Amino acid sequence: MKEVSPDKLATSESGDETGKCDNELQTLSRVSAALSGLWDLEAILRVALDNVLSIVNGTIGGILLLDEDARTLSYRVHRGLSQSYVEKVTINLGEGIAGRVAQSGKALLVEDISTDPRAANRDLLTTEGLKAFISVPLRAKDRVLGVINVASRTPRHFHISDLHLLHSIGDQLGVAIEQARLYERLRRARERYQQLARQTLVAQEEERKRIARELHDETSQALSGLALQLQALVAMAEMSGRDSEFVSRLKKAQALSVQIHSEISRLMADLRPALLDTLGLLPAIRQYAEANLRPLGINVSVECKGIDRRLPPEVEAGLFRFVQGAVGNIAHHSKAKNAIIQIRDEDGELELKISDDGVGFDVSRITDIEASGRGRGVFSMKERVGLLGGACHIDSRPGLGTVVQAQVPISWSSEDAKNKGPGSR
Repeated sequence: MKEVSPDKLATSESGDETGKCDNELQTLSRVSAALSGLWDLEAILRVALDNVLSIVNGTIGGILLLDEDARTLSYRVHRGLSQSYVEKVTINLGEGIAGRVAQSGKALLVEDISTDPRAANRDLLTTEGLKAFISVPLRAKDRVLGVINVASRTPRHFHISDLHLLHSIGDQLGVAIEQARLYERLRRARERYQQLARQTLVAQEEERKRIARELHDETSQALSGLALQLQALVAMAEMSGRDSEFVSRLKKAQALSVQIHSEISRLMADLRPALLDTLGLLPAIRQYAEANLRPLGINVSVECKGIDRRLPPEVEAGLFRFVQGAVGNIAHHSKAKNAIIQIRDEDGELELKISDDGVGFDVSRITDIEASGRGRGVFSMKERVGLLGGACHIDSRPGLGTVVQAQVPISWSSEDAKNKGPGSR
C-alpha cells in the first residue's frame, strides 16, 4: 500500500515532467469544463465520477461523502459496484482505506485491496472481486468532505501518476461540492424567505379584507344613515321656512357626509375590492383600472385570453396588487392617453402585460429605492411577482411609453377547480 501526501505528489516522479504537466493541465481543464455551471450536488458527483473513470480507463468507482455529525462515509454515486455492496458499506472515519484517507487527507494507492490487512469489509470486497484500489480525499480548503475511490478487478492496475492526477481532481471536486452545498443552503434560505413573505402577504390581505368589511358594515352604514338624516332635515327646514343660512349649513353638512361616504367607499375598494372576492381577478382589475384612469382622461382596455377559472387566492391578491402599482404609476407619472392591460394563460404560465403611450422613463436609472421614495413602486412590483415564483420585466424609454410584463407559473388542482369558482369565497 502506497500512501502519498499532497506535498510529495508533485515530486513523486521525475521523467518527462513537461509532457506530464501539459497532460495534467488538459485533464484538469476538461474536468473543470464538465463541472462548470453545475449547481446540483448529485449532478456534480455523477459528472465528476464519469470523467475520472474515463481519464484512468476504469469502470469501477464511487464517491463517498462524509457525514460530519456521525463521522461516517457512505456512497452517494457509484459505477461498476453492486447495489448490495453500496448499501452495506458505511465506513467510520479512520476505518479501512477510505476512512484513513478521509481522516488524514492523504491519498492511498493499494495494489491489491483484497489482501491488505487494513481494508474494511474484506468479505464484501472479496465478493465484489476488487483488487487494485485508489482512494483520494475531496478537500475544500482544509476540510475533507469525502473521498473518491477508483478500483479494478486486476492487481497493479493503477500507476502513481494516476494517483497524482486524481488528487488534483479531488481538490477541484471538493471545491465544487462545497459550492454546491452553499448554493443549496442559499436556495433553501430563499425558499424559506419566500414562504414567510407569502404568508405575510396573505395575512396582510386578510387584514385588509377584515378592515374593509368593518368599514362597510359599520362606518359606511353609519355615514349612509347620517347623510339620509341630514337630507331629511334639509327638506324639513325648507318646508318650515327656516332662514336660508340655517338651510345652507345643513346642506353643507349633508354634502360633507356624502363626500366622506364616497372617500370611505374608495378606501374600501383600495383595501380589498369586493369583486376580487366575488368574481375574481379580471373584473377587479377592470373596475380598478377604469375607476382610476378614465377620470384622468386615459382610455384603458382590459383583454383576457385563456383564463376560464379562478386562480389560487394568493396569486389573485398578488397580481391585483401588481396591477395596482402599475396603474398608480400610469396615473401619477405617465401623462398617457391610452393604456392596455392584457392577461393570458400560456401552457400553465400566466402572462400579464400593462402598456401605456406616456412619457416613459430611463429604467437603467432605477437601481435602488431613494430616500424620496422614487423606485419603490418598481421594486415592490418585482418583489410581489418574485414571491409568486415569477419574473417581472419593465421596458421603458423617455418619450416611448412603458411596458410592464409579469410571468407567473400557475397550477390548478382538482380541489382548485371545485373551490375557486365565482362566489366560492
